[in-house]
Amino acid sequence: MGPATYENHYAPPNMKKFGYDAPEGVEIRGRYDGEFAVILTKDALQFVADLQREFRNRIKYAMECRKEAKRRYSEGALPGFDPATRYIREGGWTCAPVPPAVADRKVEITGPVERKMIINALNSGAKVFMADFEDALSPSWENLMRGQVNLKDAVDGTITFHDKVRNRVYKLNNQTAKLFVRPRGWHLPEAHILIDGEPATGCLVDFGLYFYHNYAAFRRIQGAGFGPFFYLPKMENSREAKIWNCVFEKAEKMAGIERGSIRATVLIETLPAVFQMNEILYELRDHSVGLNCGRWDYIFSYVKTFQDHPDRLLPDRVQVGMTQHFMKSYSDLLIWTCHRRGVHAMGGMAAQIPIRDDPEANNEALELVRKDKLREVRAGHDGTWAAHPGLIPACMEVFSNNMGNTQNQIQSMKREDASTTTEEDLLQRPRGSRSLEGLRLNTRVGIQYLAAWLTGTGSVPLYNLMEDAATAEISRVQNWQWLKYGVELDGDGLGVQVNNDLFGKVVEEEMARIEREVGKEKFKRGMYKEACKIFARQCTAPTLDDFLTLNAYENIVIHHPMGSSSRL
Repeated sequence: MGPATYENHYAPPNMKKFGYDAPEGVEIRGRYDGEFAVILTKDALQFVADLQREFRNRIKYAMECRKEAKRRYSEGALPGFDPATRYIREGGWTCAPVPPAVADRKVEITGPVERKMIINALNSGAKVFMADFEDALSPSWENLMRGQVNLKDAVDGTITFHDKVRNRVYKLNNQTAKLFVRPRGWHLPEAHILIDGEPATGCLVDFGLYFYHNYAAFRRIQGAGFGPFFYLPKMENSREAKIWNCVFEKAEKMAGIERGSIRATVLIETLPAVFQMNEILYELRDHSVGLNCGRWDYIFSYVKTFQDHPDRLLPDRVQVGMTQHFMKSYSDLLIWTCHRRGVHAMGGMAAQIPIRDDPEANNEALELVRKDKLREVRAGHDGTWAAHPGLIPACMEVFSNNMGNTQNQIQSMKREDASTTTEEDLLQRPRGSRSLEGLRLNTRVGIQYLAAWLTGTGSVPLYNLMEDAATAEISRVQNWQWLKYGVELDGDGLGVQVNNDLFGKVVEEEMARIEREVGKEKFKRGMYKEACKIFARQCTAPTLDDFLTLNAYENIVIHHPMGSSSRL
């Protein structure tokens, strides 16, 4: 039975004439909308405020610790295994057993919390749909709040979408994928909700509103007594995982549900986190359902971590695949660690999207996906990610054919050979060359992604790949590093050196190419020029910004001072 301070059922919000009815100390600066008011109820906002007040100082301290680690790396230190937590790495502990509802995760589809996307993804035939408030979503007020409305309808099973252009109504099938939700990372604020005069922490807003409104229905309909289920992004160490564990415990207590009901998979997508995988699982051991290889962000993090190490420059990003020794070592160590602790080791993203007008190119792309998935399943991964429903049959076939009737490989693929993985293995310099075409591609993709993000789209099809913030981040940090060190482009025989003049010329030429490709009208309507300014500024800045999206966020914040009726 839930405590008296919160209502565990839906009730019409007690509305004032001019805005949301917010509790003491909470101010809503986002646009008022009757649909959003069903999410932004007084009790739900009180729960978010309670989370914010309890954890804000710990979150601030964790962000300071990130800065301190960055300073150490900039002074020449390398990330590595922490001697102080050796006892955790060597201990014989395991995580809580995997809930039966999510034992089989062979293929997971990911995408933003948009209405049509949610229906298509849940109907896609994948085992899991990860609904994303993070890298695949532009975090405008409209997108975030509409996303919460959409997820509530999805959990209830009532979600529908009428596509007026196709005159088609979309609704859920009888059998759907299991729903996981990815909130934003610790570093992102929610500027439209102020708590005690400060912007709320984005992930506590995403988690708090979703959990408050959906835990009861989710556990009944989807989780077979467990849940809700989450993906947790961008963590750098176990300190940050411990905060999430405490958030989960507080939420479970509020709801009056058993400890260990909430389950989460952590994305290992920062270089420091690869040395803390055991420790992260240990902190979340009652709430964990594994780790995932977030490989695009991992590459971004490698560059960011070594931004002041000119001896660790990456080759063109298309050459940094899972066969590079440092990437293979990361994947192998993740599998061994997860299976030793009794949880899923999830593989990486297949970002390809079907090429409808070129069957030959489409077959080649699918063949690349099959090879990548075959490598993952043979390595011992329990499942993989796909960006598009069209890839699911190919991915499912590879995993099913190689896993037989088993739901996962936790018991059958222990990967003891990976137990000897060293710090040197995980940090080995990537091999390859750098080219002018690599610089051009980075620039073209970075600008187009950012232009879409500024206009409200966070998941963008570009050159037959589904791009999200991670690929834009790799593009940006690689350009920045090449400019900083004046690298020689040796990959195409030109031997030119990267400098501001060359970069300026590349930006100009790529903007002209973008205009040709998208057409004059779309180019004029889109925010390509604004995106170009932000991207070029970040690539040439004396100091590397930690996150592209954090820097660009102010461009999508729209304050409506009358959005709230809080009493501050």
